[in-house]
This record gives sequence, structure tokens and C-alpha cells, in this order.
Amino acid sequence: MKRAAVYSRSARSLGRLGVPKAPPPEAAQPAVPWRKRNARRLKISAGVALAFLLLVGILMVMPPAGMTPQQVEALVQKVLEKQDPVPTAADAYDSILPSVVHVRGLPDAPDADVESGGEVQSGTGVVIVDSGIILTNLHVVAGAKAIKVVFHDGLESDAIVTGVQPEHDLAVLQAKTIPDDLYAATLRSTQGLRPGDPVIAIGFPFGIGPSVSTGVISGLGREYQNADGKRILTNLIQFDAAVNPGNSGGPLLTPEGEVIGIVTGLLNPTEHRVFIGIGFAVPIENAAGAVGLSPF
Repeated sequence: MKRAAVYSRSARSLGRLGVPKAPPPEAAQPAVPWRKRNARRLKISAGVALAFLLLVGILMVMPPAGMTPQQVEALVQKVLEKQDPVPTAADAYDSILPSVVHVRGLPDAPDADVESGGEVQSGTGVVIVDSGIILTNLHVVAGAKAIKVVFHDGLESDAIVTGVQPEHDLAVLQAKTIPDDLYAATLRSTQGLRPGDPVIAIGFPFGIGPSVSTGVISGLGREYQNADGKRILTNLIQFDAAVNPGNSGGPLLTPEGEVIGIVTGLLNPTEHRVFIGIGFAVPIENAAGAVGLSPF
């Protein structure tokens, strides 16, 4: 099967795509090199793994002339140690962490805090361009008079909305101040995804995080009516990794740490907004379109 396309954006690529430049961040930082891809991304294919197991069985039953069973076992162990390990949720978490931000919408002036002004909404965002361009859900920041984002290193910055895509419940933010070591997430096309493929969700459920949960893709091309009942979102990824209020706007990842979607909602037939096993994410192709990017 052909490998899905992956891409990571730097600020330098925006001009070539004709994307309007957002206001520059305060204390502009030097260009940050693109993140090195995880060296452990490739999995052993099923065919290769089966052939390897057959070879091991033959060697154990009929060892080559002059080799003892102990020597065969040592040889097999040596080969196994050289195989790239299958990536895990922990690997995905480590890979995406520098690109995940906590997003808070405030009802008052930009210098208002939660204690004095209250909080409109709390959610998650993901950096998709290393100049501080962040994707999140529109419902996270809708109605907010001021927006603050907190980066992985604890830096808090004001942010402004530079674009919206209501049909996909998406908003694009530009942080006014960015960390020295800000990295853009790696995006992966949803081409080739199948129900049953493993996925990881990263976010700030109920403001706690960043938190990680794991599951599988439950379905593709789903429809979902958002919480206010005013809009039906289409072409969504359905998944069963646990998400709750506050995960909205966060990345849905492959085990390799590549973003395939933006978490946008959870299905719950009760008045209690808690997870019952059905979450939805906007495919990354639609999400990148909110910024005017063609990622693949």
C-alpha cells in the first residue's frame, strides 16, 4: 500500500502558497529547523514478519551445519534487537508535545484573568506553522473577547483569530509571542486510513493536561450535529479514544505522531457531557484548508 503523504510546515512556506501573512509575533524568534522525524516510524510489514518467523522456525528445527541450537538462538536474538520497534502512544506523545497548546477564551479585556472575568471556554490547539499559527475549534473561541494560549514550555501568549471555517468548526489563531523552540506538527494525509487503525488523542480535558488517550478509528465519512444543534459537520473521522470537553481542537494522531485530524466533538445522548465511546475529528485535509494550506 502506498504510504500516505506527510508534511511539516515552516513559516517560510506560507508565502509560496499565497497565504496572507498574520501579524508578526512579539520578539520575533530565529527560524526553527523542522522537527526531525522519529527514527522509529517504520513498522515491519505482515509479510516480512511472517517470513521472518518461518525462517526462525526452520533454523530452530534444522540448524545449519556446525551451529548448535544455542548459537541459532543467539543469532535470532541479535536479529530481533536490530529491528525497529513498533511506535507507541508514548512515542506519539513525545513527538507532538512541543506543538500542543492549551487555548482559553476570556470574556473581558486581554489582561483579564480567570478569577476576575471567568472563562468562556477551554480547549486545545495544535501548532501547524512554526511562526505561531495554531488550529483549534471555532466553538472554543467563539464569543471570546480575548484569547490566551499556553505553550508546552509554560509560556502564555495573547492570540488573535485570523481565519474561521464554520462548516468544519475550525478557527485559526496567531500567537503574539512564541517560544524559542516552537515546532510545527507533522501532518499526514488521511488517505489509506481504515477502521481499526490505532489513533491517539492529545488535549486538555476539563483543563487537565496535556492528557493522552488511545483507541482506534471506528468509522470514516461520518456526520455529526454540533452541540448547539445549528450545524451538521460532515466527512468526519469517528474514533473511540477517550475525549471530553477541553479536548476540542486537539490533534488526533497516528502512533508515529502524525496529525490526521482535529478533535471536534463527542456524541452523547444525555445531558452530561462525558465520553461514551464516540468521538469525531475533522480530517486534516479540511483543517489545513482553514488556513489556506494544501498540505499534500
